[in-house]
Amino acid sequence: MPFQTFHVTTLLLFLFPAGCWADSTGGNGHGQFVYNGFTGANLTIDGAATVMPNGLLMLTNGTIQMTGHAFHPSPLPFRDPDAQNATAARAAGLAFFVAADRAVLSTAMPGQFLGLLNGSDNGNRSTHIFAVELDTLFNVDIGDMNKGTAYVGFSSATGMVFSRHFVVGWSFSLQGSAPALNISGLPALPPAGPKPRSKVLEIVLPISSAALVLVVGIAIYALVRHRVKYAELRDDWEIPFGAHRFSYRDLFHATRGFSDKQLLGAGGFGRVYKGVLHKADMDLAVKRVPHESKQGTKEFISEIASLGRLRHRNIVQLLGYCRRKGELLLVYDYMPNGSLDKYLYDGSKDTWHWSQRFHIIRGVASGLLYLHEDWEQGVIHRDVKASNVLLDGDMNGRLGDFGLARLHDHGDDAYTTHVVGTMGYVAPESGHTGKATPATDVFAFGAFLLEVACGRRPVEQDQQNNCIMLVDRVIENWRKGLIINVVDSRILDGFNPQEVSLVLLKLGLLCSHPMPNRRPTMRQVIQYLDRRQYGSCRLITIHQHTWASPKWRQCTAGII
Repeated sequence: MPFQTFHVTTLLLFLFPAGCWADSTGGNGHGQFVYNGFTGANLTIDGAATVMPNGLLMLTNGTIQMTGHAFHPSPLPFRDPDAQNATAARAAGLAFFVAADRAVLSTAMPGQFLGLLNGSDNGNRSTHIFAVELDTLFNVDIGDMNKGTAYVGFSSATGMVFSRHFVVGWSFSLQGSAPALNISGLPALPPAGPKPRSKVLEIVLPISSAALVLVVGIAIYALVRHRVKYAELRDDWEIPFGAHRFSYRDLFHATRGFSDKQLLGAGGFGRVYKGVLHKADMDLAVKRVPHESKQGTKEFISEIASLGRLRHRNIVQLLGYCRRKGELLLVYDYMPNGSLDKYLYDGSKDTWHWSQRFHIIRGVASGLLYLHEDWEQGVIHRDVKASNVLLDGDMNGRLGDFGLARLHDHGDDAYTTHVVGTMGYVAPESGHTGKATPATDVFAFGAFLLEVACGRRPVEQDQQNNCIMLVDRVIENWRKGLIINVVDSRILDGFNPQEVSLVLLKLGLLCSHPMPNRRPTMRQVIQYLDRRQYGSCRLITIHQHTWASPKWRQCTAGII
């Protein structure tokens, strides 16, 4: 029987062997069908396959490792039922093949092997040959399937890449050309690749991206700047002093960033600012002292923490400290009426009655006595002067600024590495012995007594820029019997000349004696001020030339 060729078309063109074809059970009854989209189609689907609302057949939905199938609902007859009875008259068939080498065909056999294989290599994968067999004979020896029908459909699967597969239409025919598809009626495929961006998005996206980068950059800059701005020096040895440590952030905000509007005063050892610690509802005075972290810092901070335990009505309480690179901040109780020197030298301030000055002097003396003798340790203030005497709300004098103070055990001296203090208040022996003793504080208190009584600074300059010592001025007038002439003439309502002369001027000279062992203790000073031992002031009659001698001049010159 001669070969006949039938064209089976289903999107692509396939070749099938000749035969007598039966009509398909689907389609139009002639072994053919057409789907212009799949809306309402009676397909058999499984896996990820589904018919979309617009009629698209989607075999995979983008899920990885997923399969999908779609079958025409009924099988189609691919073989003439009568062909089984005419096998002897038919050719074996034909095949489309792909081989790695032509030599593989050199041993091929005819018949059921279709000129491709032989009995030994049939089914052996090592032959590396791929063939699509279009068989026309049923051969039991090689395991041919004896079916005349087969299902047609689509199969798809995804691997490790996200993808989707669609079928827009399907035209099929067992014989002849497949029916034409209605191209205009086919459902539209979803857009391939990313959706086209609108013009607005093309403009907004770069701007928003740049803005985001800018915001992140600003945030990082602000964070770094914040850390640098509030950076502190902290060491493990400070842990026991934690109760006395303030954060720099709190002090910065309390003083409004150490604004000049908050400045209370400035001196050789730092600037003092008013602060309000809102979370504790507390007024503070914060002194910024230039300070480098060197050996001895631990001992210094230890002393600061110890001084925070001082409690006396005539002592400004040292509340704590803060350390930063290059500076130390000391935190004190705030004194609303400022420092005494402003009332002595600021012309805008009202001058006082003598009783007010005396009350302040008495308070400072009481505070020094507490430091020298009545506290658990001896404290040498080392910077007694009018600018360090602060006035509370009731105008009580309080000795403040303990930045230079030193602790010592009672009976021992507090050694220092260098002389500190303010010119005119430093005892002459300090430069020779390197010791800070209660007697050096007494000397400074003597200068303070003369300063308050006379309304003049301990050291002044004349028109020729010569230094004039207040103590020299007092001694000179005392020798002339005119000591009252050096009393501050601005004192309101006058004063008791005997009290001023005996208790202050002469006591001030006695405390300023160049010989440390000739100075009274602060306990004796309190007794003098309480008018209990006026007679002891006769010690002032020690040879007057003591103060006028070259030795005195030499000592005071060393101070200047």
